[in-house]
Formats: sequence, structure tokens, C-alpha cells
Amino acid sequence: MSELTNPQIALARRSRAIGATFFAIFGAAWLALWNYRAAPARLWVYGLIGAGALAILLWARARYRRYAAAAAGLTDTPGQHRRQRWFHIINAGQWLVILIVGNVLANLGLGSWVIPAVILIVGVHFLPLATVFSNAVLYATGAAFILLAGIYPFIAPGGPADPVGCLGAGFILWLSALAALTRN
Repeated sequence: MSELTNPQIALARRSRAIGATFFAIFGAAWLALWNYRAAPARLWVYGLIGAGALAILLWARARYRRYAAAAAGLTDTPGQHRRQRWFHIINAGQWLVILIVGNVLANLGLGSWVIPAVILIVGVHFLPLATVFSNAVLYATGAAFILLAGIYPFIAPGGPADPVGCLGAGFILWLSALAALTRN
């Protein structure tokens, strides 16, 4: 049975293409925030970020379309519904925690720690998603985010306010997108 006729393989690859789409978009957002905070006058960097995101999105779309037909029979199963429900619960929880922690830090006069806190929260949110989707790449992505949040504020010249945190988060997401698209 080939990869195009094996529905389990097709579903996994199609799902990773969807994940790569999210990684491309959020990675571009982190990179745009880095550029805005580091040197907002560098408009050409926004162009490079957009081109990189578009390249990943087109690759993800092609991969999705390649496996969509073979995976179609497995997309409306109770297991898929359960995974989607957990995906939405985990992501809603992540955004709620980001909102609360961001407001608490800002109100305590620790606004420079909002970005590292967001990076940490995003990293932690990948861990249950890795279990829900049985995807080891998400464990690595979460670990990389957690390490970034725990290290860069103490070694970057600008401390927790240094834009390098945003740069690191963007690159981690884009590398995760590439890993998702190249993984067999």
C-alpha cells in the first residue's frame, strides 16, 4: 500500500500540513514583531518574512492537497472529533492564560516580562498537543520555546525586553513547520 492509498499515513501527513500552516503564520507574526521592535524602518525584512511565510504556506497547501483524498475517510471519526475538541480546549486555555499573565505582569510594572511569559506559555501548550496528536515534533517545539523563555532574558543585552526572544520564537516555529512538512 502506497502513502497515497494508506489512509493512516495520509491523515498524519495531511494533519502535519495543517500544523505547518499554523507554524508558518504564527512564525511570521513573531518575526514581524521582532523586526518591528528591533528596527521598524527595515521594510525589506517584512518582505522577506512575507516571502518565507508564503513559501511555507504554499508547500503546506500542496502537501495537504496531495494527501486530502486518501485521508478523507478518517476525518469524521470519534477519535478525530476528540482530538479537535482537545485542540480547541488547549488553545483557548493558552490564550486565557496569556491574557491573565500579561495583564498581571503589566499591572505589577513588569511589562518587559510579558514576551518571555508568552513564549513560555506557548511552549507549555505544545506539550499536551504533542500527546493529543501523537506528534513528537510538538514536544521538541515546546521544549525549544520553554528553553528560549528561560534563557534569553538573562543573556540578551536588552534582558527580557530584547527582541531576540521574538526572533527565536519565529525561527522555532518555522523550523517546526519545515520538520512537519519533511517528516515521513
